[in-house]
Amino acid sequence: MADIYRLTGIHRETPEERSARAMMDNFFASLGQGFNAYLASRSRMGEIQKLNAKTDTELSAMGLKREDIPRHVYRDIFYM
Repeated sequence: MADIYRLTGIHRETPEERSARAMMDNFFASLGQGFNAYLASRSRMGEIQKLNAKTDTELSAMGLKREDIPRHVYRDIFYM
């Protein structure tokens, strides 16, 4: 039977192969989601640091108070 698959180029996955492939797909999908979340968080931390480096006068000119910085940075994700 294996010779037929080799000669024709047709290979049908066994349930074990499908299960292993699904597990690998899930692993890499989860890894990708975690990496995307890390990059988004890191990007936002940079924005928080930049705003924290501003003086209160500069923040006031932007319509912000220092305690409002996290709310401002994450305003598109969270309602605070």
